[in-house]
Amino acid sequence: MKKIYVSAHYPGDSLERLRKKYDVLEFEGERLPNREELLEGSRGSSAVITTVSDSIDKEFIDLLPELEIVSNCGVGYENIDVGYATENGVMVTNTPDVLTETTADLAWALMISVARRVIEADAYVREGKFRNWHPSLLMGHNIHGKTLGVFGMGRIGTAVARRGKGFNMRVIYNSRSRNEEAEKETGASYADFPRLLEKSDFIIITSPLNEGTRGRFGTDEFRAMKPTSIIVNIGRGPIIKERELAAALRDGLIWGAGLDVYEKEPDVDPELLKLQNTLLLPHIGSASRETRESMFDMAVQSVERALEGKTPEHLVNPEVAGERN
Repeated sequence: MKKIYVSAHYPGDSLERLRKKYDVLEFEGERLPNREELLEGSRGSSAVITTVSDSIDKEFIDLLPELEIVSNCGVGYENIDVGYATENGVMVTNTPDVLTETTADLAWALMISVARRVIEADAYVREGKFRNWHPSLLMGHNIHGKTLGVFGMGRIGTAVARRGKGFNMRVIYNSRSRNEEAEKETGASYADFPRLLEKSDFIIITSPLNEGTRGRFGTDEFRAMKPTSIIVNIGRGPIIKERELAAALRDGLIWGAGLDVYEKEPDVDPELLKLQNTLLLPHIGSASRETRESMFDMAVQSVERALEGKTPEHLVNPEVAGERN
């Protein structure tokens, strides 16, 4: 019987379908496996269902000679050496689309919460400081009628921009290439990077991580932004230089920030932890029960198809399927 290793416990009952046909080992608990546990637990597996935090590298792949598929539960797959997997005939899949709207919701939750100082206000009440109303109490910034800048106009960026219509916002975006379909859908207009920095009241980062986006936001970029601007990152942590962001927030180069991802995740720059004008979340962009169940079900479907000799729907290295057929 073929073995399947699952590196995290997900909600829903999709795993029961695999248990009926295969030997399934699931890493249970409130944490993810460390490196040693991941390697040991995966031994002998024909398929692994991983998270974006699991490093699937040459060492991992070499230890699993029977491995047929790495089914990554997430949109990104920077954690996987796709090239080496392809060389070894191992299929790699991801779970696109299913988390688009949920992640866009969280981007807006971050943006609104920072702009209206929601977390500070909640703490103010809980700490017994609310003794009377005052016109200057916890003043923030409007969202409606402002300019929203989106960095990365893919699926999630488009969903973020679409929500701007309801707030009567002007939406501009910068991306590796123009997305005319998104422009028609959202009314957004393309802006070069300097203009995005200069004109945006809010910048939401949804871009993937690549050599063009790594470290894209640092001190020079923060200086080019409005001192009243707010930056939100739901894309990839290393797109922002965290230490330089902390300095910019402390020195008033920009007004606030909301982060769901981090440069050296799960570590957060200690300087950011000291700042009240920064909202920090533990990478929960897709963390709704409905979305997590759907993500895992998609990952399970990919494993089912691969082990049945079929081509999974969300294959990121299709050349492997060509070799199998």
